[in-house]
Amino acid sequence: MAKFKYVAEFEINASVKMLFPYISTPAGLSEWFAEKVKVLNAEERIYDIVWDGISHPAKLTALQHNKHVKFVFLPENEADKGDPSFLEFKLTHNDMTDTSFLKIIDYSPLDNEDDLKELWNGLIHSLCELIGAKETHA
Repeated sequence: MAKFKYVAEFEINASVKMLFPYISTPAGLSEWFAEKVKVLNAEERIYDIVWDGISHPAKLTALQHNKHVKFVFLPENEADKGDPSFLEFKLTHNDMTDTSFLKIIDYSPLDNEDDLKELWNGLIHSLCELIGAKETHA
C-alpha cells in the first residue's frame, strides 16, 4: 500500500522541557494523542498505541532528550515490511520569541492531506489545552 508523508509544524508557547514528556512517554501520549499507550517490551522499546480500540505496535527508534522522538510502526503485512509507517516529533526552541516549535512527520497510508491537517490541528489543540499553552500553525 502506498504511503503519504504529512509534515506540519506548530508554534507552541511552552518550553521544550514541558512538551517533551507529552511526546515521549506512554502517560504523556495517552493524555492527548491516543486512547492508551503502554510499553509492551521495554528492552526492545516496543510500544502499544491504541486508537479507536485498535492496537498499533510501534518501536521507539529514536529518542533525543528534549529534541526528537520517532516511532516506527511494526508491519501489519508483508508489503509494509519494506516501507513501514512512522511518526516523528521534533522540538526546537526560538530564544527570541521564547516559543517552541513542534514538527510532526506522519508517514502512513492515510493520504488525504485535508483530513490529516484537521486531525493534527485537533490533536495539537488538545495538547495545548492540556498544558495551558497557546498554539499557532507555523
